[in-house]
Amino acid sequence: MKKAFLFYIILGLSIGYSQNKQLLYNWEATPQTLMLNPGSLVSHKYHYGVPLLSQVHLNAGASGVSAFDIFAADGIDINTKIEQQIFELSDRDFFTATQQLELLSLGWRTKNDSYLSVGIYQELDFIAYFPKDFAILAWEGNRDYIGYPFNFDDISFRSDLLTVYHAGINKQVMEKLTVGVRLKLYSSILNVTSTNNSGTFTTTQTEGTPNIYEHTVSDLNVAINTSGYAQLRDADGVGGVGKRVLGGAFFGGNVGVGVDLGATYEFNQQLTATVSALDLGAVFHAKNTETYRASGDYTLDGIELLFPEVENGEATFPYYDDLEDEVAREIPFDTLYGAYTQWRPAKINAGLHYDFGQRVGSKNECDCLSSGKRSLAQSQVGAQYYAIFRPKGLQMAGTIYYRRYFRNWLSAKITYTVDSYSATNIGLGISANMGNVNFFIAADNLLYYTNLAKAKGVSLQLGFTILVDEK
Repeated sequence: MKKAFLFYIILGLSIGYSQNKQLLYNWEATPQTLMLNPGSLVSHKYHYGVPLLSQVHLNAGASGVSAFDIFAADGIDINTKIEQQIFELSDRDFFTATQQLELLSLGWRTKNDSYLSVGIYQELDFIAYFPKDFAILAWEGNRDYIGYPFNFDDISFRSDLLTVYHAGINKQVMEKLTVGVRLKLYSSILNVTSTNNSGTFTTTQTEGTPNIYEHTVSDLNVAINTSGYAQLRDADGVGGVGKRVLGGAFFGGNVGVGVDLGATYEFNQQLTATVSALDLGAVFHAKNTETYRASGDYTLDGIELLFPEVENGEATFPYYDDLEDEVAREIPFDTLYGAYTQWRPAKINAGLHYDFGQRVGSKNECDCLSSGKRSLAQSQVGAQYYAIFRPKGLQMAGTIYYRRYFRNWLSAKITYTVDSYSATNIGLGISANMGNVNFFIAADNLLYYTNLAKAKGVSLQLGFTILVDEK
């Protein structure tokens, strides 16, 4: 049990991710900002993403614990450190994972001054909450927890692997207001979800029974929904798995629909507000679905240590066979094949920023930097709010930032973020235009780059896009 729990901790510290992209939000130098706010201000005429390289996004982290907390060479036994973390973490601490790879991206301005954009990206999204009660049970056993109800609702996780096809429109509808909408089609490859579980496991001390302890499972209702797992499990070799993954990526499996909404309001030349709501939609799982469910109530007085019976020279275990049948009868474990709906993890962004500064490399009094159709200020300070809806409630983050243009082709953005992982998250992004090719790279938690094991979150984003500005 302890080895299994240690594996869980290592796995979580290895693949934790976050969906917040505070370095790209409201950064007009990168066309990828349209994916975070379809109503953002667009300063170019066309953009064409370099296939497979227009945006690569990876964030790693875990709330409440870092790899250094467990594996630091500080002379403390690793079992002692794991035990300490078990009791310091709560059932609302989590490991999350989001990876995105943009496969295709392009956009263009129409004759009526709308900006259209289309694309395809692949996404992995995973979250698992820390199962505190069962971590304690696995690590310490129930000897010191007589009468304590271990809650099954601590078990909560979700994983999605899918391809997203999208098309959006962005338009300035009033002098100060720009709005945008993006329609999405989801093609699900794999979904594994277990949330909203319930029930308790309790050990009580009794009198007048064959054993002094009773172990009771009450009101158990635990389910794991899967979609796409069965066909991958039954696939013939690596080639068969690859074929079925591609089938799911191209609408061969389960599909869904969603929408992104966004807007930008310019109070004046300096002060601007932005807001967006992303992934308002759901995936409808009807093909290749399996739901594993256990429910019921059961009380065990204890296990009798009986020697096996011998029949025809072979040992038999009728007591244990009968016990297994009794548990299965009282708490049936069923496999169901019905359809289910999975809502996407909706995300909200909101920001307020102030522009100031003169044109780079100019001695005149212009307070703007000309870039394509629009004029961009040399400097900008701002604040951003981010939230994502998760099975146990909102996860939120707050960011303040400074963005500056050093040349017409070079800009940088520095951020300070407070989130579920850290209160000392410093990020830096650089965007450069080399001819018509825009390249950006952004990373956060820079204070920990001398020792990444201490970081509870580390992020890297980069991309190449061909841009054509208005003349």
